Amino acid sequence: MLNINSSNIPKIIIALDFYSKKEAMKLVDFLNPSLVYLKIGKEMFTILGKKFIQELHQLGFNIFLDLKFHDIPNTVFNATKAVADLGVWMLSVHASGGKKMLISAKKALKTFKNAPLLIAVTALTSLKRKDLKEIGIQMSLQDYILTLSKLSIDCGLDGIVCPGQEAKKIKLLYGDKCKIITPGIRCTNDSFNDQKNIITPEQIKKFPIDYIVIGRSITFSKNPIKKLNFIIQSMQ
Repeated sequence: MLNINSSNIPKIIIALDFYSKKEAMKLVDFLNPSLVYLKIGKEMFTILGKKFIQELHQLGFNIFLDLKFHDIPNTVFNATKAVADLGVWMLSVHASGGKKMLISAKKALKTFKNAPLLIAVTALTSLKRKDLKEIGIQMSLQDYILTLSKLSIDCGLDGIVCPGQEAKKIKLLYGDKCKIITPGIRCTNDSFNDQKNIITPEQIKKFPIDYIVIGRSITFSKNPIKKLNFIIQSMQ
């Protein structure tokens, strides 16, 4: 049974990192839609499509559809509109798609009475300075994230995805008009390490984060609900 005693901790988004509906529902059946949100990424959406989202909506869950659109403005406009038609709570685009693309994504939501939150991914949590140099970006990872954050907010987006360590700077600049979503939450005993810009549950309270995304720390656990409770207790 989940127990959240503090309103000061970030809201929790569980990433359903599974390859089958059966495995996903083993976890979903134990989750309370009033306490957690669910994230559907490229894998599950490709396998199960919009029908699965509709089923989760019927169970009362708010869905973050994390497809990270990155294409020409017209394509992203139409894709964003298609996702909004699904009634999801939040969707993502890549900030590096540029100003015209970001504005097109925002414009696509204008006709929706209850438009989803539109957030921009700044830098993937797997990236380091070396990776930026390999694609021709000479600025530091921190400056790159700040640059894309400013671009996203200037284009009217609702928030950004960034490492927790950058949250203070961004909140100082943009305040509550910029929602901060932070993935890469790792417990000290987690064995996977492909994400570089990570924070532990104990560190989360140091940063002004609005939402945390927890994936494999939960989905790879032998007892996911116990692990989720541990993470919540560590944040409080």
